[in-house]
Amino acid sequence: MQSLLELRHLKTLIALRDTGNLSRAAQNLKLTQSALSHQIKALEEQYGGELFARKSNPLVFSAAGQRLLKLAAEVLPRIEEAERDLSRLVSGRAGDLRIAVECHTCFDWLMPAMDEFRSAWPEVELDIVSGFQADPVGLLQQGRAEVAIVSEPPEDEAGVTTWPLFAFEMVALLPKGHPLSAKPWLAAEDFADQTLITYPVPDEMLDLVRQVLRPAGIAPRRRTSELTVAMLQLVASGRGIAALPLWAVKNYLDRGYVARQRIGESGLTARLYAVSPAALKDRAYLADFVRLMRQNSLRDLPGISLI
Repeated sequence: MQSLLELRHLKTLIALRDTGNLSRAAQNLKLTQSALSHQIKALEEQYGGELFARKSNPLVFSAAGQRLLKLAAEVLPRIEEAERDLSRLVSGRAGDLRIAVECHTCFDWLMPAMDEFRSAWPEVELDIVSGFQADPVGLLQQGRAEVAIVSEPPEDEAGVTTWPLFAFEMVALLPKGHPLSAKPWLAAEDFADQTLITYPVPDEMLDLVRQVLRPAGIAPRRRTSELTVAMLQLVASGRGIAALPLWAVKNYLDRGYVARQRIGESGLTARLYAVSPAALKDRAYLADFVRLMRQNSLRDLPGISLI
């Protein structure tokens, strides 16, 4: 039997395993769902059986699908390793990646990606610029960082390259039994007579303020805290309400520590981007670091999507 297996098929299977459904896998691979379905159908016709149960959620792979997944898990890392080695040989092995972040919750997903990157690129000096940064893109221009993690892509900023990372839902956190929990979703006016607990950052960095409250002319009372867990303690004790990424507070929600509410009828979507000096955009290790941030976040964080 002549095999039709290609690398794209193995990458498709891994994406299906990591995302759990066809639509998210197609988005991850930058394919239409129809194109992805054609790939799967061709493989199933080749091997004479289904690779996974069509109505399972998340996908449940058949024995044949599991065998191909095992092959993909063995082959793809070796190919990625070889390509990294080739990149080192062609474009140089060493470099610096100092990361500046403007979001307090970034470390939950950034640290695992950094750990994996260090194993793949031991010659690259990887570090985080100490402390919260109000203007991380400015550090790029000053030569004090090579990567900035930001919530808004810089506009009209010369000499930088922007890499989309992922989108996620911001949710309102309320004390258990709060009257606003009875509403189907929260509008800007619902925050008017509340105390809003936020990080001590400029309003431009707060998605709730920038996207919802300021356009509606709402300016609630404010209280700030540096730590996510301290913000949740204040919420739980009835000192106010907060708005945080769903993935950052899911463990607390699962334990019933606080309650959550959707912000806006369709939810409040926030986004993260990586920005780097344009002079570094062709460095293989930078592209690999962006890939790891996207891949690990999609795999590990609940409720996110690629952008």
